[in-house]
Amino acid sequence: MKETDINTTLIDGYLSLLENLSPGNKLDLISKLTLSVKTDIGKKENTFFEAFGAWQSLETADEIIEDIRRSRTSNRQIEQF
Repeated sequence: MKETDINTTLIDGYLSLLENLSPGNKLDLISKLTLSVKTDIGKKENTFFEAFGAWQSLETADEIIEDIRRSRTSNRQIEQF
């Protein structure tokens, strides 16, 4: 089966389940689905643009490097045989 056939089958299955809903419930479902689609579209646009850019900090590069070096710890323990 192709993906479009599977999607069509799923949609037809959902429609048969929703036939018995009242008109008010159907309208409520439509509004919630619409809101869901709008948030999904907004998330996709934001995540695309968040994938690009540089490190944002008020510290200079030298200060960041110094902080990283200061935060290093050594806990090397040599085990006895």
